[in-house]
Amino acid sequence: MFTKDDILRFETLETPFYFYNLEILEQTLKIITEVSSRYNYHVHYAFKANTNDHVLKLIQEYGLGADCVSGNEVKKALDYSFSKEKVVFAGVGKSDKEINLALDHDIFSFNCESIQELEVINELAEVKQKTARIALRINPNVMANTHRYITTGLEENKFGISQWELEAVVEKLEKLNNLELIGLHFHIGSQITDLTAFKSLCIRVNEIQEWFQNRNIPLKHINVGGGLGVDYHNPDENTIPDFETFFKIFDDFLELMPHQELHFELGRSVVAQCGALISKVLYIKNGVKTDFAILDAGMTELLRPALYQAYHKIESLTSKAKEQQKYDVVGPICESSDCFGKAIEIPKIQRGDLLAIRSAGAYGEVMALNYNLRDDVKAYYK
Repeated sequence: MFTKDDILRFETLETPFYFYNLEILEQTLKIITEVSSRYNYHVHYAFKANTNDHVLKLIQEYGLGADCVSGNEVKKALDYSFSKEKVVFAGVGKSDKEINLALDHDIFSFNCESIQELEVINELAEVKQKTARIALRINPNVMANTHRYITTGLEENKFGISQWELEAVVEKLEKLNNLELIGLHFHIGSQITDLTAFKSLCIRVNEIQEWFQNRNIPLKHINVGGGLGVDYHNPDENTIPDFETFFKIFDDFLELMPHQELHFELGRSVVAQCGALISKVLYIKNGVKTDFAILDAGMTELLRPALYQAYHKIESLTSKAKEQQKYDVVGPICESSDCFGKAIEIPKIQRGDLLAIRSAGAYGEVMALNYNLRDDVKAYYK
């Protein structure tokens, strides 16, 4: 991912910072749009993965829609010229202010997660004399085989309407005159690498579709979410996820109705591999089993390892040593969880060397904190 010129440039910049290779992002977007258009699928970009201005501008240029989970994400999507006809608003806790913003802009759809939310959107739409288009987010109770914090499709999770609630939901919708049901929404989790989970989702969606068909309830679109994982261990060998296989699973196993649209919400798989966190070694500290490499980046710049015990490949960019050594790579934050990796084997490093923490384009910069009154992290581009 890094050329000699890149590294020479890094040595002139204040660390830590995010580095985005927009060429990789563009290659990824080309493949997504090429394969999805083959099936006439609609792809929305999940804003929560990364809202960097340069990243969003390029994604918008490729015609993707916007999957938003806050009012500010809806606003930013519209500010960056994402078509309102391609903006969906999801999330279990939409505030009245956020709902009103989306109503004022007449977005494509609210993905609704409870009966009470349906009632609130209907009430606010009635005040504005509008009809809100909605999709029901249904919890399919499908195991995604991923980290428990990013599993979203089980009945024990807070997300979605359980299938046993559907009769009550349909009865309620008959009384809510300012809502138009246009689709169903599903999402089973994130960083899914076992693609059989998506086959299981298709089978469950077919069953739920049949339930609505039997009640003569038309549905214009199905939204199956996202969740396609990336290869954090081999970012150079597998830079672009296998979108061919991913989209084909839905073509093979999902039974759409005539003229029914299929929508996706891709985030991590779009942006993860185009970004890296670049950090400088502040100190090497002797440890009991391994030495500590203390960086000037911490969990405030990249939270995933502390929050999810997530793996990111760590590379030395400037060490000239031939000898390999193991380090616990840690940050400067006053928390023992501030650790990027334990017993990481890299060429022997010293104070001032630069390290790259790879595959940080998703849920990296967007989750950065000012804890310990840290400076805002900067970003640079190629």
